[in-house]
Amino acid sequence: MDAVINQGVVQVVGAFIVAAVVLQVMIMLTASIRRISNENEQSRLYQDSLVVQVDTALAAYHLERKSIEDAWNGHRKFEITMKSREVDGVHSFYLSPHDGKPLPPFLPGQYLTFAFKVPDEPKPVVRCYSLSDSAANSEYYRITVKKIPPPPDDPDGRPGVSSTFLNDVAEEGDIIDVKAPSGHFHLKTERNRPLVLIGGGIGVTPVLSMLNTLCQTGFKGEVWFFYGVRNSAEHAMKEHLEAVANEHSNVRLHICYSQPLDDDVEGKDYQHQEFVSVDLFKRLLPSNNYDFYICGPPPMMESLTGALYEWGVPKDDVNFEAFGMATVKKAAKPDGEQEASDKPTNIEVTFARSGKTVKWDDSASSILDLAESNGVAIDCACRSGGCGTCITAVKSGNVEYLVEPGHQPEAGSCLTCISVPAEDLELEA
Repeated sequence: MDAVINQGVVQVVGAFIVAAVVLQVMIMLTASIRRISNENEQSRLYQDSLVVQVDTALAAYHLERKSIEDAWNGHRKFEITMKSREVDGVHSFYLSPHDGKPLPPFLPGQYLTFAFKVPDEPKPVVRCYSLSDSAANSEYYRITVKKIPPPPDDPDGRPGVSSTFLNDVAEEGDIIDVKAPSGHFHLKTERNRPLVLIGGGIGVTPVLSMLNTLCQTGFKGEVWFFYGVRNSAEHAMKEHLEAVANEHSNVRLHICYSQPLDDDVEGKDYQHQEFVSVDLFKRLLPSNNYDFYICGPPPMMESLTGALYEWGVPKDDVNFEAFGMATVKKAAKPDGEQEASDKPTNIEVTFARSGKTVKWDDSASSILDLAESNGVAIDCACRSGGCGTCITAVKSGNVEYLVEPGHQPEAGSCLTCISVPAEDLELEA
C-alpha cells in the first residue's frame, strides 16, 4: 500500500514539475515574442522617423534650390489681383507677378519689402509686411494689413501712411514694387517638433502662414495655435481658423478675447477671456517641450518671451518676430544673459553729411534712434534689421549688432536700426 501511495505522490509531484516547466517555457516564449514585437515596433518607428527626416531634408533642399532659381534682385512689379476685407480696417492683398514668371517659394514666417508710390509723398514709402498664407501656394503671395490709426495721444494726427494707402486707396489691378521674400523669423521645418504658434492682433500674419503651410503640406505633429485680440471686431480669419481646426485633428485652436463685446459668446467666438500668457500655456500644455513662435505687439512680446525663459524653455526654442527696435532689445535674450560690454565710454558719433557730432547716449535704442533724436534723417522701414532700408556707409569706426541682421549689409556699411557704436564712429548721414 505504501508503495502505491509513494508512487502516486511521485506522479503528482512530477506533474507539478512538468507543469511548472511548461509554464516557465510559456512565460519565456511570451516574453520573447513581446520583446521581438517591441523591437520590431521600435525599428518601424525609427525607420518611419528616418523617412520623415529624409523627406524633410529633400523638401528643404528643393525649396532652397527653387528659391535661388526664381529669386530676383531689387524690385519686381506685382499686380494686386484680389483685395479682400477681413474685418474693419484690415484687408488681405493677393499679389501675382506682373511679368507672369514663376514665384520663388518662401519660408513660412518671412516678409516682403514694398516701395509704395503714395500720392503726395515726395518719394516711395518703404514698408515690410509679413506673408500671411501658405508657402505651398505657387500662384500668388498674400499679405494682410491693418490700417494704423493716429497715435492715442494725438487723435487728430496722421494715421499710418502705407497702411492707410493700402486699405483706403489701393485697388485690384494696381501695380506695386516688391522685393523678394526675406527674414530670419520662419518655421524650422527640419526640427520636426511639436509647435506652439502665437499671434497677437495683426501680428497673427506670419504664424498664420506657418499654420496654413503645415496643414497644406500634411504635417501630422502636434500644433497649438493661440490668437489674442480684444474682441470679434478685431478677430481676423475667424471662419478660416475654425475650419482649419475642424479639418485637422492635430491643430488645437485657442482664441483669447481681452475685452469681449456683449454679443461675443465664450466657447463659440472665443475660448478664453484673458490675454495670451504663459500662465495659460501652463494650464493647457502638457509640458514646455515645444518650439514656440511668437508675433504680436511689443507688450505681448516682452511678457511672453521673458515668462517662457523663466518657465525653463531654452532660448533656441523661443522664436519671435520683433516689432521695432524696442522689442528687439528687450526680447533678444533671456534675463541674465545680456553680455557685458567692454566698449569704451564717452563714445562720439559723427554724422558727416549732416555736420553733427553727438555723444552716444545709452538710453538710445540704436544708432537710428540717436540720429532721429538729433534731427539727422536716415531712411528706415522695418526698424528690426530686416529690410535694409536704413543701411548707411561707415566712414570710420565699428558697430555692434544687437540681433542678427535679416538683410546683410555690404562691407563698409551698417544697419543703423539694430546697431550701436563699438567705438567713436563716423557715418555718411
